[in-house]
Amino acid sequence: MKLASIDIGLKRIGVAICLTSNIVTPKNAILRKNRNQAANDIKAFLKEWEIEKLIVGKPSASEEMQRRIAHFVNLLELNIPFEYCEENMSSIEAEDMIKGEIKYKRDGRIDSLAAKIILERYLSKK
Repeated sequence: MKLASIDIGLKRIGVAICLTSNIVTPKNAILRKNRNQAANDIKAFLKEWEIEKLIVGKPSASEEMQRRIAHFVNLLELNIPFEYCEENMSSIEAEDMIKGEIKYKRDGRIDSLAAKIILERYLSKK
């Protein structure tokens, strides 16, 4: 089954895919200008890669972010199954992984690495 994960942020959405076995690859993050543009970009990404299930990172600490993420997922109007997966500390873990290799945090690499971590967590529980 072709899987994708997203790490939804207010400025960028990290994305990662798993097309075969358990190999997870981070892809270019989606820069978020507004909710509708970001939702359309995610829908196009899912269609392009023929994704069969979406894993959405969800923080347990912030109820406000949980609400925003649920609203954003509704905007996607998904016709594939989706599941939430705990995302706590995934961004911090991603930053630690590439310390020293990255000068600009705003290019989305950390966000997509966080999405990769989320998808790996999901796969490890299966």
